[in-house]
Amino acid sequence: MTGPLSGLTVVEVSSFVAAPLCGMTLGQLGAQVIRVDPIGGASDVQRWPLAAGGTSIYWTGLNKGKRSATIDLRSPEGQGLVQRLIVEGDGVVVTNAVLPWLGHDLLAAKRSDVIHVQLLGRGDGSTGVDYTVNAGLGYPLVTGPAAHAGPINHVLPAWDVCCGLYAALAVVAAVRDRDRTGRGARVSLALEDVALATAGNLGLLTEPQVVGTQRERLGNAIYGQYGQDFTSRDGVSFMVVTLTRRHFRDLVDVTGTGAAVSALEEALGVDFASEGDRYRYRDALSGLFATWFADHAADEVTAGLSGTTVLFERYRTFAEVAAGPKVTANALFSRLHQPGVGDYFAPGLPAAFDGAHPAAAPAPALGRDTADVLTERLGLTADDIERLTRANTIVPTQPRHHE
Repeated sequence: MTGPLSGLTVVEVSSFVAAPLCGMTLGQLGAQVIRVDPIGGASDVQRWPLAAGGTSIYWTGLNKGKRSATIDLRSPEGQGLVQRLIVEGDGVVVTNAVLPWLGHDLLAAKRSDVIHVQLLGRGDGSTGVDYTVNAGLGYPLVTGPAAHAGPINHVLPAWDVCCGLYAALAVVAAVRDRDRTGRGARVSLALEDVALATAGNLGLLTEPQVVGTQRERLGNAIYGQYGQDFTSRDGVSFMVVTLTRRHFRDLVDVTGTGAAVSALEEALGVDFASEGDRYRYRDALSGLFATWFADHAADEVTAGLSGTTVLFERYRTFAEVAAGPKVTANALFSRLHQPGVGDYFAPGLPAAFDGAHPAAAPAPALGRDTADVLTERLGLTADDIERLTRANTIVPTQPRHHE
């Protein structure tokens, strides 16, 4: 691998989203990431969706470009091998598994400058996943149609994603500090803390403390701004957003509602140049604009709005996006052959360095690199590998449906 982290090796003992995303991000930045799994794979190895042959599209998607070693993590010898991979390597480990033998203090006793990044559910060490953390935070009660009474979970595991990226940032910061000072780092990062910090930074937790109000359920409107979804004559839905006065003026002009908007301003005694007034009277404004959308086909709506500063996008399905130019003609994506899955466009690193996105590499077959990693990193001999295999401490190759 090439990139700004080239030369760094990271050992990852993980499952699900946040920790694997951290490792993959570091790998796309140039680090060599060795994912260590228990024999047979961690609990996410067969997570849906699956390809026709049974390979997890989910697992391969979050482990692109890594090396894979499968080791008996319950045996003292297997645990010792993982510890050696960390301590005798570059001394960097990322994990969301809470295992005594993988704890910071034990590893630091073997190597004082170890960098240990521990992902947790909650800051007190108790368990939590994206959906349970979100349930206890407030977002599901402001998601969905305005008239809906119950919670609505978002399909995007936002806190997993944010947590994984925070963890990658923590690794980079800790490595830089170690290069400068020679000190290791003990980093803990809780999913719930990431969610709480985000809600606090966006004002959702500050508002009830200092104003005495809390966010209301708005459907597809945008809090504090004017934004709404509209449907064209041929049934296509669009999201329309106006963040500035110019955006709003252009929307009024293109929809031919200038006189009606002015009359509404006068009747209400408000100024729609103010984003607050646009937000307060969003329903009345949407009623005016909806007629124009309903009178025009989707292509006409697109053509009309494209000549303005209005922010808009047509709602699309995942299948439409996958088949369209956002994927097929985007430098972020490149054709990838993933054994067990097939050929498809896969995203690389979203950040472009000198105009180029680091490309995706295939995920390994589970356990494919076990013998090579132990030989290269720990100096084990062929006899050592054979002995460990006979003892079921390692399984260098896994069942073919993972390949």
